[in-house]
Amino acid sequence: MRNQILPLTFLFFSILFMALSGCRSEYERIRMSGDQERILEAGMEYYDKGEYERARNLFELVLASYRGRAQAEELYYRFARSHYELGEYLLSAFYFDNFASTFPNSKYREEAEFKAAYSNYLLSPTFRLDQKYTHNAIDGFQRFVNRFPNSPRVQECNELMDQLRKKLERKAFYQADLYYRMGSYQSAVASFEHLLQDYPETEDAEKVRYLLVKSNFLLAENSVLARQEERYNATISAYNNFVRRHGGSAYLSELEEYIEISKNQLNSLSYE
Repeated sequence: MRNQILPLTFLFFSILFMALSGCRSEYERIRMSGDQERILEAGMEYYDKGEYERARNLFELVLASYRGRAQAEELYYRFARSHYELGEYLLSAFYFDNFASTFPNSKYREEAEFKAAYSNYLLSPTFRLDQKYTHNAIDGFQRFVNRFPNSPRVQECNELMDQLRKKLERKAFYQADLYYRMGSYQSAVASFEHLLQDYPETEDAEKVRYLLVKSNFLLAENSVLARQEERYNATISAYNNFVRRHGGSAYLSELEEYIEISKNQLNSLSYE
């Protein structure tokens, strides 16, 4: 019995291998043929079947040949979409954006502009890293909303922009807090102030203003004598702003100690 099974198993795998080899060789024959029409036709077929890698490779071979021809619009759109489906978002962002510029009247333009922005959204990294793609995505979604205000995707674009802006806000707080923890108080003061200017509705406003008072105070404490008066006054000003906005804050008792020291230091400086 065992002797009968082994030849059948070998035959099955041999047939399977030949079938797979046949598929590969057909694709390779088309790819190497130099027949532009056949390559384009096969690329479209692979695309329709969801075989995006083969479709992309074949489309790439004939892009230049079909530039300015009737098939160019469909070809270029599918080429960009193949990159997107393969998770090659850097390239899909580039090609979708290029498509929208090259074919401004295309039925695919709305889709292409959204996908260009969304590709950048998918490239946006954790808040600790460089936020180039985050900014690119926000710019792309905003352009989309401006150009297609009646699109059903407008709400989604606004929600995605809110997410990305929240990431930028978190990045700004992280950077300012890092300066504070490193003892770079002048940079911390500037960063906390910019954060409040850029994100006035931030949920962390109370903590940011608390750290702004502390950063000003510690900057004054570590300053040369000639700069102390200016910086203790800045501490008091930041504190007064904090009290106006967060009068019932749990941080107040701590900050009052810094203000008391600041006032005493100013009196000493005036006497000197």
